[in-house]
Formats: sequence, structure tokens, C-alpha cells
Amino acid sequence: MKLGKTALITGALLSTAVVMSSAWAAKQSPQEAAIEYRQSAFTMIKNHFGPMAGMIKGDVEFNAEAFAKNAQAVATLSQFPINGFIEGSYEGETGAKPEIAAKMEDFKAKMETFKVEAANLAKAAEGAKDADALKPQFGKVAESCKACHDTYRKED
Repeated sequence: MKLGKTALITGALLSTAVVMSSAWAAKQSPQEAAIEYRQSAFTMIKNHFGPMAGMIKGDVEFNAEAFAKNAQAVATLSQFPINGFIEGSYEGETGAKPEIAAKMEDFKAKMETFKVEAANLAKAAEGAKDADALKPQFGKVAESCKACHDTYRKED
């Protein structure tokens, strides 16, 4: 899969943020830094997923270029959250359930499904002409999110 300009910029910004936050992270425990890291990654994913959802639902006019850029960003960002799930990072200000630690292989499998489905959406979005053609794959990405949230995310 070819990386788009948005994906490269997103990756560079995230990498820069991680490096720049290392001074701050030094004042945090590794667990606190991991929680902040994964929450930041998930926030960025949400910020790119939301506009696509609006287009899929018909709430926002379909824009093929914007959809493709957002899909590529989600595919790139999907690689990052797993790095923030370290031992002892399931307590405190986190939406992650402690069961992740005991079921790490299942959790990793669900995260891998998300990465694969997000990459498939980015590929499908290349040259897409309308939202209807993307609905099935968008649904698979959304389902992969829900599968993980249903099992491993605390209720709000």
C-alpha cells in the first residue's frame, strides 16, 4: 500500500509529539505515559474517522479526496495504539479494562483486525466515486472498533 502525503505527515507529527513529550514523560510513570500515548493515538483516529462516518451516513457531502486522506490517516494511526498497552497501565485515568493484561493475545488479535480493516478501507478509498461503494468496508472497520470496545473498554 502506498503511503499518502497525509499519512506521512500524520506519522511525522505523531513521532515528533512522542519525542517532544519525552521530557514530560520523564516526569510521569511509564504507565501514565503509556495511557497518555494510547489516548492521544485514539483521539487522532477518532478525529479522522468522524468525518468519514458523516460521509457514509450522508450527513456530510461525500468528498472522495477527503475520505481517502482520512482513511489513509486511520490506517497509519492504527499501527500506534498497541504500543501504549503495557503492563500496569490499566489502572488510573484510562478507559481500558484490566482484563486486557490477562487476555493480551485476544486483544492483540482484535487490534490486528482493526489494522487490516483500516488498511483495506484506505485501499478501497483510492479512486472511490461515492460513499455507497465504501460502506461495506467502512462497516468492517467500525465493527473491528466495536469488537474491541465491547470487550476491553470501560463503560463511560
